[in-house]
Amino acid sequence: MNDRTELFTIGQLARRTGLPVRTIRFWSDAGVAPPTRRSAGGYRLYDAEAVARLDLVRTLRELGLDLDTVRRVLRRQGTVADIARAHADALDAEIRVLQLRRAVLRSVAQRGSTTEEMRLMHKLSLLSAQERQRVIDDFVDQAFADLDADAPGAGIARAMRQMPAELPADPTAEQVDAWVELAELVADESFRRRVRQMAVTGAEAGEQPQPYDPAPVLEHAGGAVAAGIAPDSAEGRAVLDRIVAADTPAEERVRLADQLETFTDRQVERYWQLMGVINGRPSFPPRVPAFEWFIAALRAH
Repeated sequence: MNDRTELFTIGQLARRTGLPVRTIRFWSDAGVAPPTRRSAGGYRLYDAEAVARLDLVRTLRELGLDLDTVRRVLRRQGTVADIARAHADALDAEIRVLQLRRAVLRSVAQRGSTTEEMRLMHKLSLLSAQERQRVIDDFVDQAFADLDADAPGAGIARAMRQMPAELPADPTAEQVDAWVELAELVADESFRRRVRQMAVTGAEAGEQPQPYDPAPVLEHAGGAVAAGIAPDSAEGRAVLDRIVAADTPAEERVRLADQLETFTDRQVERYWQLMGVINGRPSFPPRVPAFEWFIAALRAH
């Protein structure tokens, strides 16, 4: 008797394939490796084709395919290549989720997060890329509702919508923290109202010529902040004179202070800083404190 006609008991088949008897019996009952026939005593008997079939089933199962998918392959309802391609895509998605979970755990370990913070981080990390972007889109939709997207001064809406809020495949703990903080920020109603105020004012006022050079503000007002110089002091007046002409009329100073105050906000700046972290962009030092000092000095003098 040769391999083509020889029949094997389930024990012999187990020894030949290296599979446990219970596994062969389970797969046989599941219909993916049925016996060739049964003996007069009712014992399962398998031929050489069953050996090859079991090898294929084992390979597919080791790749993570469920038994229903294995049945479809064996019934030729889907090619091995098609099934492998679909399964590879599923594994890619699973790997991304696991990488994100790992980043969350690292962040929790470094931050010593509370249970509530960990719950929030875990929840946000499990959102799909599309769902995460939707969080940002919903915020932008509300903040810029009923405003003409092409209106002068309304470009901030396009910028906020165009910069992706997508975490990389293997984010750092810092990026996970940034995403959590960003999600909390855009859900803050006071922040939404502030951005809305900027958007409406920008759209109504239109784009105006820049009335000042921001470089001196950052240099001189920023230096004053670092040195602890009060904006309403005599020394503060001297710093202000390096930014705007000493003979600038009072009404012009007030107008400029009002305009700057509308578009100067620490939370909005923080939004862009967090977006930069998430997108792996170089960090930039805060600019708002310098402009806050400049505004205060304009009003004081």
